[in-house]
Amino acid sequence: MTDTGRRTGKIERRTNETDITVEINIDGTGKANIDTGVGFMDHMLTLFTVHGFMDLTVKAKGDIKVDDHHTVEDIAICLGQALKKSLGDKAGISRYSHSYVPMDEALVRVCVDLSNRSYLHFNVILPDQKVGSFDTSLAKEFMRALVLHSGMTMHVDLLHGENTHHIIEAVFKALGRALSKAVQPDDRLDGHLSSKGTL
Repeated sequence: MTDTGRRTGKIERRTNETDITVEINIDGTGKANIDTGVGFMDHMLTLFTVHGFMDLTVKAKGDIKVDDHHTVEDIAICLGQALKKSLGDKAGISRYSHSYVPMDEALVRVCVDLSNRSYLHFNVILPDQKVGSFDTSLAKEFMRALVLHSGMTMHVDLLHGENTHHIIEAVFKALGRALSKAVQPDDRLDGHLSSKGTL
């Protein structure tokens, strides 16, 4: 959280493989400004932003001449760190949430806990290895890096679905929806939602 009290986070990451800037406002309205060099990732991050009612800017340049792996993973690292920064010590937030999102024939459930404990359960079978030029295995790699760097527990389950694009789209939409609810303040709380008194 910034000094002004606005729940925002900005992370810049520069390596020999990528140059990435991520800015998030978790109390936004769903404004997306995404340019990653990976078209499918632009699409997924825009969906995540719009359906999560956050404002998100992502600017990334990576070694996509090799493949998209480094760029996608490093974006998730930055997004996780920016999300964690925007929440400060997480006092007063709802912490838990879940979302079911249908996308035509696909139905996905995402459950999150902003617990400071990183864990990913990803029970999603993707029928196709590629969507356009995008390696679909990177969807799980993105989620793994996101939970690791945000301190989030996330369970993702594909309940049914056949079209790989629809499935991944439902995952990102459901994640946005779940996070939107988990980060909301709960007026009943005085401090952290934890019997330990802290997260």
